Amino acid sequence: MLDHDLAMDVRRQAVSTAAEEPYYQSVRVSVLGRYMLADRREFPCQIIEMSPGDARVIAPVSGNPGERIIIYLDHLGRVEGTITELMEGGFVMELVSSSRKRDRLAAQLTWLANKDLLNLPEDRRHERVVPDMRHSSILLEDGRRYNCKITDISLSGAAVEIDVRPALGTPVTLGRMRARVVRHFQDGIAVEFASVQEMLTVVQQNLSMN
Repeated sequence: MLDHDLAMDVRRQAVSTAAEEPYYQSVRVSVLGRYMLADRREFPCQIIEMSPGDARVIAPVSGNPGERIIIYLDHLGRVEGTITELMEGGFVMELVSSSRKRDRLAAQLTWLANKDLLNLPEDRRHERVVPDMRHSSILLEDGRRYNCKITDISLSGAAVEIDVRPALGTPVTLGRMRARVVRHFQDGIAVEFASVQEMLTVVQQNLSMN
């Protein structure tokens, strides 16, 4: 009888906990970052879908289900959790965090999702200027580097003339600025910086080949 009552209490507690657990909807995002596996190896990554409870990660090395992982994300900071399943080109992870941090992450993800839904062209968000030094280079994650010429820049991105066309969403480094490809045009590409800069002079210094 006691065992039966104990089992009933456990089931009631489980139902109560599930009812109190907040539901968070996943949103499609494009957030760049770096992740560290349990053996402390680090690799670049991109989050393509995320909620405060889990995330879908595009990654060159997937790790193993159950493996603990730490990710440092642009805009969102540090998150950590466990790989729950592997997918083509990456993995799905369950996030481990306090309820307070989950609420904060929910607000950040809402902002990112709305920002993407607005789909504002980069050149409409910030004033664009032609830099003094136009020659720079673009580095891809596989180590290939290409010379390029900067058409114009703003606090949040740049248009560059280049012979290659990396796929949309591809992480690149323009000069010393981390960015991702957001548009193609006839003579080159447009990139959006991983974080908005405060001064155009800093942008120009970081894009210069010198």
